[in-house]
Amino acid sequence: MPKQKTRKAAVKRFKKTATGKITYNKAGSGHLLSAKSRKRKRNLRAKAVLSDPETRRVTGMLAG
Repeated sequence: MPKQKTRKAAVKRFKKTATGKITYNKAGSGHLLSAKSRKRKRNLRAKAVLSDPETRRVTGMLAG
């Protein structure tokens, strides 16, 4: 059976931590920032952790 290929789009968006969780950057920090509050922009800078069902989906995309 051939090896499973990595989905390159997923590799660019997600990162696996040492404990197996998957982190990602939040959406919404690219443009139109003047209409967003300082607090909202600050919170967008932080990384977020995927939920368990999403982690199961994305793990298969990263396996390669």
